[in-house]
Amino acid sequence: MPFTSLGLAPELVRAVAEEGYEQPTPIQLEAIPLALAGRDLIGSAQTGTGKTAAFMLPILQRLSRDSDRRRVRALILVPTRELAEQVLQSARAYGRHLDVDAAAVYGGVGMEPQTRALKRGVSIVVATPGRLLDHMERGHVDFSQLEVLVLDEADRMLDMGFAPDVRRILRALPERRQTMLFSATVSLEVDALARTALDGHASVEIGRRAKPAEGIEHVIVATDKLQKRGVLARILQAKPAGQTLVFTRTKYGADKLVTFLRREGIPAHAIHGDKAQSHRTRTLDAFRSGAADVLVATDIAARGIDVDGIRMVVNFDVPHEAEVYVHRVGRTARAGARGLALTLLSPDEWLLMGDIEKLVGQIFPREVIPGFEPSVKPLQPKPLQAEQPKQGPSVRARSGGRRRR
Repeated sequence: MPFTSLGLAPELVRAVAEEGYEQPTPIQLEAIPLALAGRDLIGSAQTGTGKTAAFMLPILQRLSRDSDRRRVRALILVPTRELAEQVLQSARAYGRHLDVDAAAVYGGVGMEPQTRALKRGVSIVVATPGRLLDHMERGHVDFSQLEVLVLDEADRMLDMGFAPDVRRILRALPERRQTMLFSATVSLEVDALARTALDGHASVEIGRRAKPAEGIEHVIVATDKLQKRGVLARILQAKPAGQTLVFTRTKYGADKLVTFLRREGIPAHAIHGDKAQSHRTRTLDAFRSGAADVLVATDIAARGIDVDGIRMVVNFDVPHEAEVYVHRVGRTARAGARGLALTLLSPDEWLLMGDIEKLVGQIFPREVIPGFEPSVKPLQPKPLQAEQPKQGPSVRARSGGRRRR
């Protein structure tokens, strides 16, 4: 089904085609008609499924009917600066043939340029919660004419402790508005936020929650903890095609790993919360452009990274929570491509890996790199009874939330 069948304006269909997209993804196919009809909705889908366009295209169509740029009519809340920039670029790309302006508001940079943009007037504001509150408290932004609110990556915003900020922002917004919430997983906390923010909404769920995207090959390399760095260097020296994103559990671990890899002749780069914002920006720009091939990151620092060229994700440390594994490996195999999810597994992490395999419903093959054999032979887990995947997207109406309209 082409984009023309979704009821989008010709200017938007043209912009989508210019971006290289011919067919809507499942989340776009289900969410766009609901959003165009003004419905509140929850979109549950993994990264790389086209969720940004699922809310951005309807927003642009709605706002293009009135070209008054002096009013903020759409607010998109995101958890990280990097995601804010990506959403802003999407707004500009899809809205290139429309008279709709957008601005991003986030921390780590000066407030003055953002203040000037807000006072000059924009239709769409993309913001992180903390910096947006700073502007609101200074009277830099007026939401009295707001029509649409989007909470993007809501689960990540709550994980990062933004719940109080988000609720403060919600209390300051008009009751009469359209609200859309997008989240890779819908936990009890996300559901509670939805009941506060949304009204009589529809839920659009694409595939099973907490299920990795199709096209990912999952491989486990068994080794000892002290041998992990050597194993990773051996693998990277084989020059796998495409870019590699490596996850560590701690900031200290990320820095130590980068130091080791560079000594081995591998130009790796680290990104985490202790790095200066300017360093993070340069590093991410280099990774996105392909100038940097290996990026080592903590989970929080990697949120919002959206790079189509990532062909391998490495779990240097196995995450303590099984769902974090799904979020990590979701950075590869984007938009139908194939990718490799490689996990370096030491004996003390066997139980954690078992939890991941139970969640995913799949047993991953165990391999050993010659010269880096583990001191303890890896256990071969028993076969799992995999959960049957849900057939296609589902849309269901839900009640509750704010009473309005």
